[in-house]
Amino acid sequence: MTIKDLQPQNVWTNFYYLTQCPRPSKHEEVVRKFLLGWAKERGIEAWEDETGNVIMKAPATPGYENRRGVILQAHMDMVPQKTADKVHDFRKDPIETVIEGDWVGANGTTLGADDGIGVALAMSVLEDKTLEHGPIEVLITYDEETGMTGAENLSPGLFEGDILLNLDSEDEGELCIGCAGGLDGSADFSYRKYKTPAGQVAYRYEVKGLQGGHSGMDISLYRANANRVMARVLLPLLEKYGVRVASMNGGSLRNAIPFEACTEIIVPEGKAADVEKVVAAIDEEIRAEFQDTDPGIEFHFDRLPEVPGYCIPRDVTLRAVKAIFACPTGVIRMSSAFVGLTETSTNLAIVRSGHGHIVVHSLMRSAVNSAKQALADRMRCVFELAGAKFTTAGGYSGWTPKPDTPVYKLITDVWKDISGQEMKVNATHGGLECALLGAKYPNWEMASIGPTIVHPHSPDERVKISTVANAWAFLVKLLQSIPVK
Repeated sequence: MTIKDLQPQNVWTNFYYLTQCPRPSKHEEVVRKFLLGWAKERGIEAWEDETGNVIMKAPATPGYENRRGVILQAHMDMVPQKTADKVHDFRKDPIETVIEGDWVGANGTTLGADDGIGVALAMSVLEDKTLEHGPIEVLITYDEETGMTGAENLSPGLFEGDILLNLDSEDEGELCIGCAGGLDGSADFSYRKYKTPAGQVAYRYEVKGLQGGHSGMDISLYRANANRVMARVLLPLLEKYGVRVASMNGGSLRNAIPFEACTEIIVPEGKAADVEKVVAAIDEEIRAEFQDTDPGIEFHFDRLPEVPGYCIPRDVTLRAVKAIFACPTGVIRMSSAFVGLTETSTNLAIVRSGHGHIVVHSLMRSAVNSAKQALADRMRCVFELAGAKFTTAGGYSGWTPKPDTPVYKLITDVWKDISGQEMKVNATHGGLECALLGAKYPNWEMASIGPTIVHPHSPDERVKISTVANAWAFLVKLLQSIPVK
């Protein structure tokens, strides 16, 4: 069985097509071409706007011409994450899907259900001539995951509808009516490398097997951060044993909790045995602390056959490690408005050394703009005290919840009608394009819905098969129930 055999077959077939299209953020050329070709084959009006988004339209079915227009919205790109041992080129290779019980996952990579399932749902609405609905417009944005570029640059005046259904939510039975804003932070420690002194041995330290995950949705699960683990191990080695660092690298994406990190260190030959004992002891402490949230954590500390010829100055490395270890990461404050929802957080996402710089990238999120800025200032203070240059970029505001919107009652009533259950109304700590789209089209009533997706932005990403079927039935009924203008 393949995913094309799953039900509803139209949705899963369209999702299969998307898994065959390489589509990492900022490299959506293949999937964009596919979407336009797919629409042309089916006689669906479609075009690419000047910013790279794909827009499609379908007229109302007979008898529904006077209904309010609906915009179905999803993003075409996916987060390119893989395990260390997986050979995969996200710019060339298709995603290998795996069916396990009621779940679809991928073989060693992210699945791209975020937001490929949303795109597949919208495609299926457009091509299904048996559905009853008013005017439908579809907006498929590009580069959502690394900057919401498509939403940010969307031109006003392109759409006639006034109800936007974002298909990027990840919990069945939940209506999302708000999201956090975000801000990228970067700290830069500059240095001049120097020759490694004589009488040294070298080791490679690696932490892997962490669960990682979405830096918005999963940040409240208190999983280990690979960059923080690396700094924790390096700190005593630098302070007490004269260790030098040749390289340090961890994480790969600003919106994914880092699940792997590694560093190559240079150790005075006479201190090698002591260093091995210290590293082993810290590893065991960390393993015990995260035995519930990261049971698969792995540590590797291996002697290198050759000593690197150059290293980073010890004072620069020590300042960087102290700052990484000290700066906030994870949940800063929980929401007082929604139980169990994170209000403010930061993700210590990426550490890179090389070419005379140690660079640390973070993503700060908050539903409260002033709290987001205060967190950025806090990060800046930590890194500036450590001698780094700290800058911010890519800021966007949150989507403020408006619980009394008429469309919300319609959505919750339809869900209860088809499922027999009350719909949970909530906001998300993840970033949704609704925040930016609402600024372009202030007349839109917006809501976010979708099937259950777990561990997005990590190789453990999975989508629950039964909830995709439910999401399709819900969407079909909802479109049929949209009121007249």
